[in-house]
Amino acid sequence: MAHIDYYQLLGLKKGASEDEIKKAYRKLAFKCHPDKNPGNKDAEEKFKQISEAYAVLSDPQKRAQYDQFGSTDFHQRFSQEDIFRGFDAGDIFRDMGFGADDIFARIFGGGPQGRGGFGFSGRQRRGEDFSMELHVTFQEAYHGCEKRVAFRRDGQREELSVKVPAGVVTGFKLRVPGKGGLGGGGAGDLYLVVTVGGDPIFIREDDDIVVDRTIRFTEAALGTSLEVPTPEGAKRIKVPAGIQPGTKVRLKGLGFPHLGRAGKGDLYVRVGVSVPESLSAEQKTLLEELHRRGV
Repeated sequence: MAHIDYYQLLGLKKGASEDEIKKAYRKLAFKCHPDKNPGNKDAEEKFKQISEAYAVLSDPQKRAQYDQFGSTDFHQRFSQEDIFRGFDAGDIFRDMGFGADDIFARIFGGGPQGRGGFGFSGRQRRGEDFSMELHVTFQEAYHGCEKRVAFRRDGQREELSVKVPAGVVTGFKLRVPGKGGLGGGGAGDLYLVVTVGGDPIFIREDDDIVVDRTIRFTEAALGTSLEVPTPEGAKRIKVPAGIQPGTKVRLKGLGFPHLGRAGKGDLYVRVGVSVPESLSAEQKTLLEELHRRGV
């Protein structure tokens, strides 16, 4: 199959949401489904193409690697079996009154092999997939990076460099094709399971980042400006008068890049208010006067 852009196939832009992807596929699948177009080879080919596109774009990890590598490089790394591994459009087809397993078995020449993925008949068994942990720092996960990894295969030590996309989360799997065990159907793959480290300043909440900052209670009452750290460098924010402890001030677009889609999360400055443990006589007098005035 020609490597047509998956977004273009589904009539979508690159930053499309999960709901938009599902709706676009559902509409096209209903129109092109072979059961609605018996004997129509063009409709069958279109159905194959959009199903492949949906199998990738509906999976956050596959989509992230498709966006990172581009269509041509992606297809050099991923076989059709890889693309459909774990793919399940059963809910969509059941809603439309079609079966899922039958159609894929007919048009792709194979069938589902349990919950583990999509298989194809007539192939020799491929080698075993390997898995190992890959640790990245908070900053490396934010910006993306290239990591050097070493592993053993068939008793030999091997090294390679892998690109880690910006926005990865703990549990994300990077696939390195052909670096697993050997088999009659070709080598298996190496999966690098990412673990993202913490940070002494930043707290990650999904794709958002939280930074805690404390101001004096007089600053909270009167308002102030505050310099805060971000992964892109220090930024100055305005703290409005009367802010309450625990309020978050939002800095749009300074969070983690969204994995597999355009845009970034936000950074929130969570404002705390410090209360002095002791007061001078003058400070106490001033506060008592404010208290008498109902402040």
